[in-house]
Parts: sequence; C-alpha cells; structure tokens
Amino acid sequence: MPGMIRKISLADLTVGMFIHEGAGDGITQSLWKVGFKVQHPVDLERIRAAGVAEVFIDTCKGLDVAQSEPIAEMPPGGLQEEVDRALAVCARAKRAVVSMFNDARLGHAVNCEASMAVVEDIAASVMRHPHALISLARLKTADEYTYMHSVAVCGLMVALARQMGQPDALVREAGTAGLLHDIGKMAIPNDVLNKPGRLTDDEFALVRTHPLSGLEILQRSGFLSVAAIDVCMHHHEKVDGTGYPYGLAGDEISPMARMAAICDVYDAVTSPRPYKKPWGPAHSLKEMASWKGHFDRHLFQGFVRTVGIYPVGALVRLDSDRLAIVVDQNEGALLTPKVRLLLDCKRRQLLSPACIDLATGEDRIVRIEMAEAWGLPDLDQAWSGIAEQRHPLFG
Repeated sequence: MPGMIRKISLADLTVGMFIHEGAGDGITQSLWKVGFKVQHPVDLERIRAAGVAEVFIDTCKGLDVAQSEPIAEMPPGGLQEEVDRALAVCARAKRAVVSMFNDARLGHAVNCEASMAVVEDIAASVMRHPHALISLARLKTADEYTYMHSVAVCGLMVALARQMGQPDALVREAGTAGLLHDIGKMAIPNDVLNKPGRLTDDEFALVRTHPLSGLEILQRSGFLSVAAIDVCMHHHEKVDGTGYPYGLAGDEISPMARMAAICDVYDAVTSPRPYKKPWGPAHSLKEMASWKGHFDRHLFQGFVRTVGIYPVGALVRLDSDRLAIVVDQNEGALLTPKVRLLLDCKRRQLLSPACIDLATGEDRIVRIEMAEAWGLPDLDQAWSGIAEQRHPLFG
C-alpha cells in the first residue's frame, strides 16, 4: 500500500511511526505542527501525557500499523548455517552502500528506500545468528573499508540494540543510523581518507568535518530519521567531553550516539587500514575497556555481551597449551565459547582442526594471544565454515 496520512488511536501508536499531527481540539504546541518521528518508548509516554487520544501518522515517513512486526521471522540457527547467507547479505549490502555513497559524493540525494532495504537484510541475518555477519563484515580490505565499515557498524548497532532490549522499530532505527553514520566522509577527498601515513593537522581538521557534512547530505536527501541524523553528527563525541564536533559530555550525548561510538571504534580497530594492521577482536575489547572517559560503561558492558568476551575470531591459548580460534558463542556462558584447535604451543605444530565446546569443561581459556607472536597468517577467515577451502592453515 502506498504511504498516506491516516488517523489512528493512540493505543496503536508505536516507536518508528511518524506523527503528522495530533487530532482533536486545543492542539497548539508547535511540535504537533512540524511533525516528528517516535524514536523511543519515552516519546510514547510524553505523547500520552499530552492528552491526545488520536494522531495522524504519515506512512511515507514512518511505520504503518501493519508494519509493526518482528524483523526476523526465521528461527535462529547455528553460525555455520548462517555463514553462506551472511556472505550474500554482505555482498548485496556493499553494492548498495557503494551506490548510495557515490550518489552522495556526486551531490545527489541518497536513496532512503535503498538504505531501509539494506538494514532489513542485515537485521534479518543478525537475528538468525548475530556473529556470522558481524564477523564476516570484518573481512574487508583497506580499499573497501569505508563501505564495509558502514555495513559492519549497521550489524553491530542492530545486535547491540537487541541486546539492550530495544523494540524492533528502534532496532531498525539503530541499523539505519549505523549504516549512514559515516556518509559525511563522501565530502572528503579519497587521498585524505585513504592516506597510508599520518595525517597533517590540516588533513585531520578536514576529516573532523565529516559529521556536519553528513548532516548536510542527509538533509539534502530528505532523511527524516532523527536517530540517523543524531548518530551522524555525534558518533565521535565522548562521555568525558573530549570528542567532536561539539565536545558534548555524559547525557548530552543520546544513548543511540553513545552506542554508535562503541560500534564505530570496535569495527575500526579490528579492520585493516592503510596506516595500520587490525587488532584482534578480544584484544580490541581489552584495549577499549581501558580507555577511561571514552565510552558509556553500561552500554559497553552490553556490547561485550553482544560480541562475547572472546569474540568470534579471537585467538586464545588453552590450559592444555594449545592455540585455538573462537568459532561460536555459548549464549549465557561468555567465558566458555566454542573453539577450533590450531596449534600445539610446545611443539609449534599445526593440529587437526577439531572443534571443542569449552562449556563441556574439556579445556579452558587462559589468555588471549596475538597471531603475529606465533608467526601465524591472518586468521580472520579461520573461524568460519569456509576456512577449509580458503584459509592456508587448513590446506
């Protein structure tokens, strides 16, 4: 059904709907005149407190009553079952993001419907198994970083929003915000974005303009998502007030922007860049946890629960003096993931790639290891079911 203005009872109003105006006599507040999108359950409480019994919603700009349904209808499966589907999702998402970002670079409007379709595709994969797409999105080259970073942050935002108990409509908003958070980088020359060496002060100042450039692009494109605009502008703010562009602190930064700050940094430090090698996922969490004043602590704890204390792809040393790579999580048992054996530490010999569920008590993790210290090749693909065909450790 094409979008339209329709009157609904306040009882049918949900997060994700766009209120065109309030219905009834005595509506004088300017907010009702300009229209707005319901972003959070708190918004619903404020609307109900305003004494409005009915509202007009615009289904072109937000959800319709019939759209208020779960994101993913398919039952969850194992990580290996989702890998092939997630690979296809990543490929489709990358093509769509390249197209949207190129439009932005050329000064054209960004396609709102295309972004929503990408978010739905990514969200469905994350709902089936969060670790497949999130881990696959890390497998990017430095050249495709800008595009796949947006796909990865979208998936991380979806997974974190679900972890924090947000309703499906707000999960969609989080995904859209993650997908578009770096759109402003299309206003920065590629030779600066992809510079292999240290940026000059002038170049760094130029990069710091991308949040406000993103705002201009979204406004020019007619995006009405408050969450996407908010995250685009504020994902580099820090809770201690040392971020940019405004130096906001604490509750001055919205929860959605604080979520995006975590997801953005995690994918950045675990990804290859022209000027640095990626950190391992577990090492990245350990480092991020030590940065005082950077992240919202409560949301960071939720993020750790989302990706795991030992995320998929983490290289770990076991009590049995064997190296292994984390290949899946045991929900509710973050210290005992499923691992794939790699190396006998004493003999420095490769092991048959058997899998162990550490929840059985057969072995335990004693510490995180770095692949470089053991002369191992890039391990990013070794966690997945495609490893036997594509990774040098498995012939």
